[in-house]
Amino acid sequence: FYLTPPQVNSILKANEYSFKVPEFDGKNVSSVLGFDSNQLPANAPIEDRRSAATCLQTRGMLLGVFDGHAGCACAQAVSERLFYYIAVSLLPHETLLEIENAVESGRALLPILQWHKHPNDYFSKEASKLYFNSLRTYWQELIDLNSGETTDVREALINAFKRLDNDISLEAQVGDPNSFLNYLVLRVAFSGATACVAHVDGVDLHIANTGDSRAMLGVQEEDGSWSAVNLSYDHNAQNEHEVERLKMEHPKSEEKSLVKQDRLLGLLMPFRAFGDVKFKWSIELQKRVVESGPDQLNDNEYTKFIPPNYHTPPYLTAEPEVIHHRLRPQDKFLVLATDGLWETMHRQDVARIVGEYLTGVHHQQPIAVGGYKVTLGQMHGLLTERRARISSVFEDQNAATHLIRHAVGNNEFGTVDHERLSKMLSLPEELARMYRDDITIIVVQFNSHVI
Repeated sequence: FYLTPPQVNSILKANEYSFKVPEFDGKNVSSVLGFDSNQLPANAPIEDRRSAATCLQTRGMLLGVFDGHAGCACAQAVSERLFYYIAVSLLPHETLLEIENAVESGRALLPILQWHKHPNDYFSKEASKLYFNSLRTYWQELIDLNSGETTDVREALINAFKRLDNDISLEAQVGDPNSFLNYLVLRVAFSGATACVAHVDGVDLHIANTGDSRAMLGVQEEDGSWSAVNLSYDHNAQNEHEVERLKMEHPKSEEKSLVKQDRLLGLLMPFRAFGDVKFKWSIELQKRVVESGPDQLNDNEYTKFIPPNYHTPPYLTAEPEVIHHRLRPQDKFLVLATDGLWETMHRQDVARIVGEYLTGVHHQQPIAVGGYKVTLGQMHGLLTERRARISSVFEDQNAATHLIRHAVGNNEFGTVDHERLSKMLSLPEELARMYRDDITIIVVQFNSHVI
C-alpha cells in the first residue's frame, strides 16, 4: 500500500512519549533535562518493552529497554519489576525497616518510584500481589543482612538483576493455585528478555546490560560535530570475551557444541538473558514443571524440547555487565535502544542524527554516493532535497520518533525516503518481521549547565 505522509506520521507517533524534568524556583537542578521514547512494532504483539521512573527514596532516575523473545511475557514482567528490585537494593537500612514496619502494621507504604508511563505500557494487575510478596522477601533478606555499609550502585544493579531472575525461576517452580497466575509465571520463565538499564544520579551514569540491547552516549566535539561512545557490549557470539566466558564455565568436551551458528547451543542469539529457563534448569526440573503445569504449557512447542548437547546447565545468566561513566559537559544525550535499531544504523549516524535534531544545527557532510553512478540531474535533486531538509523545521516533536524515521526510511544516500518509509510501514504483520525487528528507543537529554 502507498501511505500518505500523515498516515506514516500517525503510525510512527502511536507509541511516543516525552517527559520533561520539572524545574524548581525556575532552575533545573537535575542532570537530566528529560527524555523522549518510542516503539515501532514488527512482531504482533510487540515483544519489546520500555520503562522509566524517578527514584523517590534515593536520588536518581532509572530508564530501560527490554527485548523479549519466545513471546513478550518475560519482557513484560522484567519491565514492571526490575526497577523496584534496583530501588530496594539502593535503599538505606532505616528506609527498608520503615517500609517493612508499614507493611507489618498495615500502614500506607512510602512510594519508592514515580513511573513515567505511556498509556500502552500496562502493568499486570493479576500478578501484583505475587510480585509484591517476592519483592518483600528480598527486602526482608536485605534487612537481615544489614552490614551498615552504604550500597554501591554497581553492586545494587548486579544484585537486583540476579535476584529478579532467581525469583522468576522460583515462582515458576512453586507454581500458583490460581490457574491463570500459574500459567503466567510459567510463560514468564519459559520466554526470555534482554535488558539495558541506565541509572543517572548527578554526574554518575551507570549502565547495566544483559544481552544485546545497547547504550550509547552522544558527545559534542569542540568543532560542533557529534561522536558516539559505547557504554555497553553485546553479549553474543560477536563478543570474544563472552565466548571465552562461556567456555571457561563448561567442560572442555563441550567446547564445540556451546556456540553453533553464532547461537548459544545453536538456538539463542543473546548469551545473557532473564527467564529462558530452558537454558538454566536441569532436564529433570524442566520435565517435572512442564508435566505438572497446565495443559496450555504443553501446546507451547518451546517448552517441550530440551536444547541439544545439554549436559552442564546453567548455560545462561542474567548477571549484567555494569559500566560507570562520569558525565562531562560535552556529553549531551544518551540513547538506549533494542537491537532493532542497531541492526539498521551505525552508532556514529545515530549520534549525528540525534545531535542535529536536538541542537537544530546540521553539519554538512559531503554528499557520499558510495560507488553509484550519479547523473548531474540526480546530484542536483539530492542537493535540492538537502536544502529543503535544512529549511524545513523538524517534523518530529520527539527525538526517538525522529530516529525511528531514519532507521526505517533511510535510503543509500542517508536521507529519509518517503516511498521506502511507506513500503516498510505498510508491510503485513507476517512479513514485517522478515525485514526488521521491533524497535524501542529512549533518548535522554543531559543538562550541561548542571554537569
